[in-house]
Amino acid sequence: MEGKRTIMRRSTLAAVAAIGSASLLLSACSKADDNGEDGNKSAGANAATKGVVNASTQKGGTVTYEYSDVPDSFDPGNTYYAYMYNLSRLYARPLMTFKPAAGEAGNELVPDLAAAPGEPSNGGKTWTYKLRSGLKYEDGTPITSKDVKYAVERSNFARDVLSLGPNYFQQFLEGGDKYKGPYKDKSDKGLASIETPDDSTIVFKLNRAFQEFDYLVATPQTAPVPKAKDTGIDYVKKIVSSGSYKFQSYDEGKQVVLVRNENWDPKTDPLRKQYPDKIVVKLKVNAETIDQDVQAGTAIDLGGTGVQAATQAKVVNDAALKANTDNTYGGRLVYMAINNQVAPFDKVECRKAVEYAIDKVSVQTALGGPIRGDIATTVLPPDIPGYQKADVYATEGNKGDVAKAKEQLKACGKTTINTNISARSDRPQEIDAATAIIASLKKVGINATMKQFPSGKYFTDYAGVPAFDKKQNIGLHMMQWGADWPSGYGFLQQILHGDAIGASGNTNLSYINDKQINETLEKAIATEDEAERNSLYAQIDKRAMDQAALVPLSYFKVLLYRPANFTNLVSTAAFSGQYDYLNIGTTKK
Repeated sequence: MEGKRTIMRRSTLAAVAAIGSASLLLSACSKADDNGEDGNKSAGANAATKGVVNASTQKGGTVTYEYSDVPDSFDPGNTYYAYMYNLSRLYARPLMTFKPAAGEAGNELVPDLAAAPGEPSNGGKTWTYKLRSGLKYEDGTPITSKDVKYAVERSNFARDVLSLGPNYFQQFLEGGDKYKGPYKDKSDKGLASIETPDDSTIVFKLNRAFQEFDYLVATPQTAPVPKAKDTGIDYVKKIVSSGSYKFQSYDEGKQVVLVRNENWDPKTDPLRKQYPDKIVVKLKVNAETIDQDVQAGTAIDLGGTGVQAATQAKVVNDAALKANTDNTYGGRLVYMAINNQVAPFDKVECRKAVEYAIDKVSVQTALGGPIRGDIATTVLPPDIPGYQKADVYATEGNKGDVAKAKEQLKACGKTTINTNISARSDRPQEIDAATAIIASLKKVGINATMKQFPSGKYFTDYAGVPAFDKKQNIGLHMMQWGADWPSGYGFLQQILHGDAIGASGNTNLSYINDKQINETLEKAIATEDEAERNSLYAQIDKRAMDQAALVPLSYFKVLLYRPANFTNLVSTAAFSGQYDYLNIGTTKK
């Protein structure tokens, strides 16, 4: 999901597909097979951002992941967290995906379920994909293009049932604004603008040109779903695997166990290697416990947001421990959205008062200091196309300006504001950052009270529900965002476009619906020239800041502790600097 600097050309994509299966092992930094369980200890700091650490073809054992809350969903058509996009590829194969490789090299698109990248026609309004031959589900039945079509329909056009993922397909497919979805559609035809002329061909007909469509079909929403096995919101309890692993058990809110899919055929899949026997995902594990387990070499942090504050202090001050860390940008922005629909923040002057009030140095400190991110002043991070250095609300030393904030409050017709700020209860550093913001706002007369909600329901039940926000007077929202795919559009659309706003599941927590931003985003995605596209993305960034849609806080950097005993560890920009979960194995039996 996180950003690539340049859009991959199709010839390059084809070449990447040919070498993708080999790249994982050829870029090894250390060999688990040679060094045993502790083979990755000598790799050094940031080794996994440059190559594969502890590379191994060893099979067997159990790989354990731990997470401090519960995911939004394991259903590939109903999820929107980067770590779930990452993990879901083990059991759900999209048409395209990202190459298993270190750092920015991991942003390269390669075909997955598809045999090759999409063939555009009609000026980028029609995209055709051919599936690989011999594809099968876990029960041995063949995977067809109709299953991919159905997967897109259920994930984008049944928002009253599956609301958690993005809705790009709904916005861009012909007739997408009128189709009611497969649960209400009683015919077998489905959406007419997705054609399946045969079982191995799928054609997407768009209502306007979309020059980055290969990135869109890399989302898990294109992972096939057999219509006969779909049970709507309950499909998550019995997902039919198209990947190298299948569900052995699903204990909601507690644990998931994946085992090898015996009907997965490596001949149809140059990317996956199926190394461990079993993959266990433990949920609702205390964040500090996760850090301890990671350092003990018994687990991987599924969320991939990095170590907690106490652990960070410990590892960065110990040379031996620091050698097992990976510190990298993840194409993400930590920010606070200002809700344009909650008074008095429906007035731009009140929003600007917030912009000037915040001491960003105190927020950076709360987030973990410079090792966890640079102070941000724009919507786009520096490693996303379209970024241009700017600071519309500059203050001395980035410590806020009480006088300017009060001046904007006066222009807004206010001397004080009482509001609430939302944060995720299972993210201690986000809570600490919100606490620092509250202190800054208080100095200018903005009294904010924190409301904490679990990350698994943050968008579905709380911050992402406009009616809830208004009722609870939540005018400010803590947020962190990474690009859906490596471009300015992939970063900006779902947090700034008015079409992204719905009754629930919103990631546009600013609730901004600005005509100029909307139109410029549409112009950009239809523009074939890459340099011109990037110029338009910069214009959108400037407009959003002029409108004070959000307060950029930090260009996020992740600090991961690299656990011993796990093989094929590689930090990828494609998934916010997380380790690529596709081929992680273990030296423990």
